[in-house]
Amino acid sequence: MKKYLRASFEVVAEKYEVDKGLEDGFQSLSKIVTHGWINTDSLVKIDKSEGEGHIVCPFLSTKRGLIFINEGDYIIVEGDDDRHVCGGDKFAERFVAVN
Repeated sequence: MKKYLRASFEVVAEKYEVDKGLEDGFQSLSKIVTHGWINTDSLVKIDKSEGEGHIVCPFLSTKRGLIFINEGDYIIVEGDDDRHVCGGDKFAERFVAVN
């Protein structure tokens, strides 16, 4: 079987922070839990109700569907403006700063 290397290409990346507008939208935590989409333990959770308990989670909308953002994740923007999420634990293994 042949071995292959992933092609290198330059991307723009930023560690996700609330209120920077990096997400495409928010989904109610209760809806995520009710649908059983994913494990919610490490999701970014934002209280949007000022004490009323309405918690939302940020996401990116991609070709594969909604990708929810976890604590420590990076938002990756490729040359064709496609965006995706990379876990903070994998980011340092996959990307090297160029400037």
